[in-house]
Formats: sequence, C-alpha cells, structure tokens
Amino acid sequence: MKKTKTKRRSTLRFYSWYKFISRFDDRLMLIIMGALVGVCSGLAALALHHGLIAMAELTHGYLPYWWSFVLPGIGAALSAIFIDKVFREGEAGHGVPEVVQSVSCFGGMMRFRSSFSPLISSCLTIGSGGSAGPEAPVVMSGAAIGSNIAQLFSLNERQRITLVGCGTAGAIAAIFNAPIAGLVFTIEIIVGEWSALNIVPIAVASVSGAQICRLLQGNQIAFTNLPFTVNVSDTLVCIGLAVVTAGASILLTRALRVSHRLSLSVPVPVWVRAALGGCLVGGIGWFLPDVLGQGYHSIQTVVEGSFPKGLLFIGLIVLAKIMATAVTLGSGGAGGIFAPSLVIGSFSGLLYHRFISMAWPGMAWADEGCFALLGMAGLISGILQAPLTGIFLIVEITGGYEVILPLILISVISTTLCHSFEPASYYLKDLVEKGRFLRPRTDARVLADLQVAELVETDCMKVRKEMTLGDFVKIMQKSHRNFFPVEDPSTGAFLGMIRLDDIREYLFEPMLYDTVFLEQIMDSRVETVGLNDDVAQILASMDSRRLFSMPVVENGRFVGMISKATLLDKYRYELMVQTHI
Repeated sequence: MKKTKTKRRSTLRFYSWYKFISRFDDRLMLIIMGALVGVCSGLAALALHHGLIAMAELTHGYLPYWWSFVLPGIGAALSAIFIDKVFREGEAGHGVPEVVQSVSCFGGMMRFRSSFSPLISSCLTIGSGGSAGPEAPVVMSGAAIGSNIAQLFSLNERQRITLVGCGTAGAIAAIFNAPIAGLVFTIEIIVGEWSALNIVPIAVASVSGAQICRLLQGNQIAFTNLPFTVNVSDTLVCIGLAVVTAGASILLTRALRVSHRLSLSVPVPVWVRAALGGCLVGGIGWFLPDVLGQGYHSIQTVVEGSFPKGLLFIGLIVLAKIMATAVTLGSGGAGGIFAPSLVIGSFSGLLYHRFISMAWPGMAWADEGCFALLGMAGLISGILQAPLTGIFLIVEITGGYEVILPLILISVISTTLCHSFEPASYYLKDLVEKGRFLRPRTDARVLADLQVAELVETDCMKVRKEMTLGDFVKIMQKSHRNFFPVEDPSTGAFLGMIRLDDIREYLFEPMLYDTVFLEQIMDSRVETVGLNDDVAQILASMDSRRLFSMPVVENGRFVGMISKATLLDKYRYELMVQTHI
C-alpha cells in the first residue's frame, strides 16, 4: 500500500513538473522531451546492434556446411511470421516510408508496437544473412517511441511530429555515431521542413542518441581510414564516378520494385515467399559471401584498400549485392537499404578506381579507399535523393573530412541524375503515386485535411420538376441563392439544377409562367461530387470547368452545395491552424 501511494505521488510530481515546464516555454519542453526521445532511440539502436551480433555468432558456426544457404530463408520466414501472425501487420515494410506517411497523413501518429516489432523482425532477417540494413527498422522504432511519448503527454500535432523527428534523429545518430547525419537525414527526408521549432529539439535528440551510444560502447567511427590526398584530377574524375553511382542507384531502385511485384505474383503465404527469397539470397551468398548481411566488414576492407580481387569480380559483387538486396526486401524480408547502399557504393567506387587506374596508369590517383568513400556518398545521395545526408553521413562515419569537396560534387551530381530518371526517391515514390506524400503546411497537406462534409452549404431551397415557372419565381424571391436543386417528388432523387443565369430570358416573360415547367429548363447533366471525394480533386475540377460551386450528391440525393468561397475560407483557417499549433 505504501509503495502504491509513493508511486502515485511521484507520478503526480512528474506531471506537475511537466505542466510547469510546458507553461513556461513550449520550446524548452520540446527540447527536454527531445533529449528523452533521443536517449530511448539510442538504446533501441544499441539493442538491435547487439542483437545482430548475437545472431551472427549463433549462425557463424553453420556457414561452412553445404546447407547453410537455407539460413537466410529460415530467418526471413520467421521474420514474416512474426510480423504477419503475431502483430498482424501484413508484409514487413521498409520503415522509412511508414514514418514519412505517418508525418504526412496522420500527424505523426504511430502504434506503440512499432517501437519494437521492426527491431525483432529485422534482427531475424539480417542476422540470418539477409541482405538488408538495420537503419530503417531503427528509424521506425525511434519514430514510434517519439510518437507514443507525445501521445502520452497529449501533445498537439506539430509537437508530435517534432518528437517523431527526434526519434528518427536519435536512432540514426546512435547507429552510425553521427549526430549531424541524424539531424540532416531527419530534416531532409522525414520532416521536410527547416524551421527553428524543429531543428533545435531534433538536434538535441540526435546528440543524445549519439552520446548514449558513445557512453555504452565508446566513441568509435564506423569505418577507419588512412588520410587521403585529393588533387584536382581526382576531383574531376569524380564526375564519371557520379554517373556510375547514379546508374547503380537507379538499378537498385528498379530491381527492388521488380522483385516486389514478382514476389506478390506468387500465390503463396507471405512467410513462404520470404523463405524462398531468403534461400535464393543464401545461394548467392554461398558463392559470394560479401553479399550477405549488412556487409560492413566488406566496406572496411575496401576503405582500407586491401580488397584483393580483380576488376570483373568486383563488378560481379556489385550486381550480386543489388540482386540479393532486391530479393531480400522484395520477397518480404525486414530491413532497410542504407547498409546495402553503402556496400554497393563502396564497391562501385573501388571498381571505378581500378578502371581509371588501368585506363591511365601513369596518373597518381588517390587511394582506393578514397573512391570507396565517394562511391558510398554517391549511392546514398542517389537512392535517397538527399545530397546533404550523403555528404554528412560519409564524413561522420569515416572521419574523411579531407574529401569534402569531391563528396559535395558527387552527391549533387548523383542526386540530379537519379532525379531525372526517378522523380521521387525509393522511399517516397509509392507515397507520391498514392497521393500520401504531403509535407506540412503545403497546399496538398492543407487540402488533405479538409473534408467535403465540413464544406457543404445546406441553405439551398429545393424545387420539384413539375413546378411551373411562376411558382418558381415566388420561391426565387425568398432565396439569396442562384442555384436551385431539382428533386423527384416521389423518390427524392436529385434530377438536376436550375441556374438563374441559364433561365434569365424566361424570368422576364410573364406569359410563360404557367406554360413552362422546371423539368423543361433544368440542367440534368450537371457535374456533381460526393461526400467522400478528394477536396483537391474537386478544386481542380472547378478550375478546369470554370465553376464557382458544385452540388454534393450522396446515394442519389442532394446534400448541399460546395463553393470556392467556403472552400478557400476553410483553407485559410486550416493553414492558420497548421502554422500556429
């Protein structure tokens, strides 16, 4: 009993502290909560990191056996069963698109189980040898942590989105020990808005995530490298490397989509598809072990300049890694594309370096490791279409600040080339095609938050089809509207509209009052909208037809009118709400 009272008192004190802080300064409250979210996200990243290490140790002893190709299949199948049967979420997603959609369409609302389910499913997929990365699952986990903390304290939509960004930044910063990259990735990909209200809490969360990582496992960069010397010729040939990395990014993007479509066309359960895909990846890995798992060990070998194989073999690894990643994620395995992109980029850079070394043997080129770093930046920038993320991520995870100039060049060119062939990045393309990519305070987002039901004007006077023109004139004199819906008196069905502009010539002919019926002069081919129609499409339809209002009809009955005046008035109000919440 005493413990219960003590717990209750501590809870009340905590809420009192929270209310005091929130009244004192909204930004201070977000900063404090952002630090909390960053720490929790960092712990989630460390949990997945150590889980992958444990899985690798568990499976390492079985790799020499001929049947080891089934290990990725078993892991992918267990992952699919866990997601589909235990949590009933269908097929495993890639993490980042789900987070972006929650920010775009649902005000940052995410389920609590998303804070740990992607960690478990991706640990099973990647730890067993699946070609995927842990970054996207950790991003989803961190975002869900931020969202649920915001919901716990009943924060508004804008504050909740900020804490989702805090969770994302803390997760990326922790898993790469790269706080700047965590901040830039979140602003560039997830939130999409550079504002002081967002940047400060997200930066604090990013630093908190990186700091908890450093506190528990040391201040280590992901990949060590020797100091590089980059001259003008190296910088110029980076243009060619940008073309190579852009091509690899486009190939990976399209391979992922093709693999997913082919997988869905196979009429078997999700876990069977995942198992088949995992076994295929295991078969590839039997001949080319560098394609299995995250592949960070291969990146380190390449960055150090100690990868021994020849030109053709390196090209084969690039293609095999693209195929293995596409099969892993396309067939239902859980994971992201960060780590595979880094692997493909490092080998692309190595391939390009050895090619130019053969083509111009007399030139003193920078080391292979330097081109590997540049290739990594080109792939990340290209497939995400986020050049700042590519630049800062590579600088922080390698400490290679001396290559910042060619990093900027290759990231910008790769992003530009990829955008020419793929207008939206891999993460965002499906959302754009489905109309779910809505940035805060944009025209599309404001219109998406409006519903036809809240825009309907119901003060229209209905008339019957058998009514004479004279009777209509009496009704018209009592109305301030220029539009009158015509109904069937027996069924109440909507038949058409009477527009005063269309019948003006009849109104000034009293001789026609008793001989003309509304059925004869109404417009029966009027364009209508429904209560569930998209407001943005309605506005576009009004613009294309030069209309200022349209009737709303549901189940064949007239509901009311929707006008541009009301729509724009609600639009302005919604914009003010989204700007000042």
